[in-house]
Amino acid sequence: QVQLVESGGGLVQPGGSLRLSCAVSGFTFSRYGMSWYRQAPGKERELVAGITNTGGRTNYADSVKGRFTISRDNAKNTVYLQMNSLKPEDTAVYYCKAYIDYQSYWGQGTQVTVSS
Repeated sequence: QVQLVESGGGLVQPGGSLRLSCAVSGFTFSRYGMSWYRQAPGKERELVAGITNTGGRTNYADSVKGRFTISRDNAKNTVYLQMNSLKPEDTAVYYCKAYIDYQSYWGQGTQVTVSS
């Protein structure tokens, strides 16, 4: 079955960096685009970044442009989110998502907390 497992979250000071990973299994990873979302307490889940199946195109929420970079390694069935210059408002649970045959699949999420 489809599985997505995020890792790499944690506590970081403002201005710091983290790299999130999402390891997937159960489908042909190289055929599908992938996305990262986040959900802060009391807020709706929002799209952070997306990447096409080949990695040739990416898109970002305005709030993270220039600070976050999405990438993927199709040989490792893994998608990444490099987060630099982190701000307190980036605090959220981060989820990766696969959209396969009209169905969304989500990981369990990884907590990112930006605080001094």
